[in-house]
Amino acid sequence: MVHLTFLLVLAVAVNFWESGDAKFGEKGEIGPRRRRCLDGSTPRRLKKRERPLSVDGSRDREICHTFYPRQSCCRTRSAHQNLHLRDARIFSVTNNTECAKLLEEIKCARCSPQAQNLFHSPDIEDAADREPVLPLLCKDYCREFYYACRGHIPELFQADVDEFCLYFGRRDSGLCFPDFPRKQVRGPASNYLDQMEDYEKVEEMNRKHKHNCYCVHEILRGLRQPVGIVNCGDGSQRLFILEKEGFVRILTPDMKLIKEPFLDIHKLVQNGIKGGDERGLLSLAFHPNYKKNGKLYVSYTTNQERWAIGPHDHILRVVEYTVSRKNPSQVDPRTMRVFMEVAELHRKHLGGQLLFGPDGFLHIFFGDGMITLDDMEEMDGLSDFTGSVLRVDVDTDCCSAPYAIPRNNPYFNSTNQPPEIFAHGLHNPGRCAVDQGRIDIDGSLLILCSDLSGKNATARRILQISKGKDYENEPSLFELKSSSSAPLVGGFIYRGCQSRRLYGSYVFGDRNGYFGTLQKTATGKHWQEKALCFGSRSSCQTSLTGHILGFGEDELGEMYILTSSKSMTQSHNGKLYKLIDPKRPRVPEECKRQVQSPQPLHTECSSLCKNGHCTPTGQCCCSPGWEGDFCRVAKCEPACRHGGVCLKPNKCLCKKGYSGTQCEQVDRSIRKQNKEGILDQLVDMTSYLLDLTSYIV
Repeated sequence: MVHLTFLLVLAVAVNFWESGDAKFGEKGEIGPRRRRCLDGSTPRRLKKRERPLSVDGSRDREICHTFYPRQSCCRTRSAHQNLHLRDARIFSVTNNTECAKLLEEIKCARCSPQAQNLFHSPDIEDAADREPVLPLLCKDYCREFYYACRGHIPELFQADVDEFCLYFGRRDSGLCFPDFPRKQVRGPASNYLDQMEDYEKVEEMNRKHKHNCYCVHEILRGLRQPVGIVNCGDGSQRLFILEKEGFVRILTPDMKLIKEPFLDIHKLVQNGIKGGDERGLLSLAFHPNYKKNGKLYVSYTTNQERWAIGPHDHILRVVEYTVSRKNPSQVDPRTMRVFMEVAELHRKHLGGQLLFGPDGFLHIFFGDGMITLDDMEEMDGLSDFTGSVLRVDVDTDCCSAPYAIPRNNPYFNSTNQPPEIFAHGLHNPGRCAVDQGRIDIDGSLLILCSDLSGKNATARRILQISKGKDYENEPSLFELKSSSSAPLVGGFIYRGCQSRRLYGSYVFGDRNGYFGTLQKTATGKHWQEKALCFGSRSSCQTSLTGHILGFGEDELGEMYILTSSKSMTQSHNGKLYKLIDPKRPRVPEECKRQVQSPQPLHTECSSLCKNGHCTPTGQCCCSPGWEGDFCRVAKCEPACRHGGVCLKPNKCLCKKGYSGTQCEQVDRSIRKQNKEGILDQLVDMTSYLLDLTSYIV
């Protein structure tokens, strides 16, 4: 009896072991979740020496074992090499593109312990006599694959993205590829941990830096080459995303993207579509008193006919706009006022960032534009601002000039330097940030900028911008010693509430995904660099992928990161992430703030100044041809002559017989009619006299 019981238990155990997590149908058939390879065999648990096998048998691209490090349907090198004899043409994209890297990953689906379910699911409606080309793809992965490969494999993409993913994507929440969290293995490394190819080394580095590891939460994807993200400070907690092509879009507090752009100037913006071309929409800064005056400032590159002659490639323009009086989610394009224009020769080292400090002054950052001394002579003095930080006062009542010069600017009374310059000697400034939390010990603002150490050099530095400094010779605040040589994107000084251990740190990164923090030492005289790591997808649910394009912060001081897997403006691969401290709740109770609804602009000047523009201080500046309080009186210059009445600017209502804008001309047609009338009268009188004479005779 004991032996019979043992045999029954053993049979049940074997049956359970074979079925795994399978579900049984009505006739005892194993359901679709049973682990099976494409040929129907069971997957094999890999030994340690078998794990570094890749799809093509080479060790330099060990991809599949990162997806399936424990169990796999690819047991030997020959099995890997013979996997893809079918549909070889589709998988023959071998150039170094995003599509080729994705295809290498998709090949690994045949090694999945769930390969039979991935390729022969009821969701896939291929012909029965032909094995499907692609496995079931997860929704986000499917869209990414569509946009990356539609130009390389056109025969595979005969529909739009929704129809394609309806056919090849998973329609429910079931199994799909990649069927479990994966390590970032394509494109540039997402951070310095991903540059380590050995899995054990990655885990070791995670353990070593666990005190400085953070997570990112994916907020939004599908952006078109985002370059910056800012907030307007009006209490609405909206985020404004800048897209390089010339659009500014609004992300609401509930993380929904408004369809209509906040600002659309793509017809004015001259942008570059190739990697390394920095032209396009560069920066946006909201006035500190934006809630009341609705003013914002934009910098972008453009081209106009009057600049077409000469060596200039483009113009970097700074413009003031005012939000619409009727719609707080749109800018009124008619309120455009050009602040300054600087001619540029080259398409790199442009700078162009705008920011307001706690002092209320607008700071404008220019790169050196890769300009030489010979170039400066050709540009006729228009390159005076290159490599400089400008500081101007936009709160001026003067209607003849768009800004005033602060009296404490270092070159306010200089005859050799433009008075707008606050500091100079910059080369290729990335994202500059002002510490909104405090002022430095000497009373100056704490502004940190990432930059290059010299023209066309790869050495990178962090600068603390101070009044009157020449950073061509001035020592840097910190020289980076990291192995990465990619351009620094910059960063922000974290003043948020969610992470206590990150508070006060300058968080920065470069284009290839190196992240670090700068923190002051205990003495407060020096800065210390620490590598900033991000946890894996398994620990954070999201991994940071793609090139780093920019940083931003919201009204609460929380930090955001913008990335893109492609460098061209036409791609919709931009993503927005939020920096999260995994040791704290995502939104602690003490960090919550009430959201205020954005209100339409309603000031006395905006309501009454119909024929002019309002300054940030509320002064109504009249357009040509208008005068009086709030520009309500039309004037004619010079005054209407010959008794004409002035109705519109430069337009008189003339009395009969006169014409022209100031009634200076006699109406020729009326004069001609008058002459003809007089002649007719003379003819009539003459004939009357002749008749009378003949009667008397």
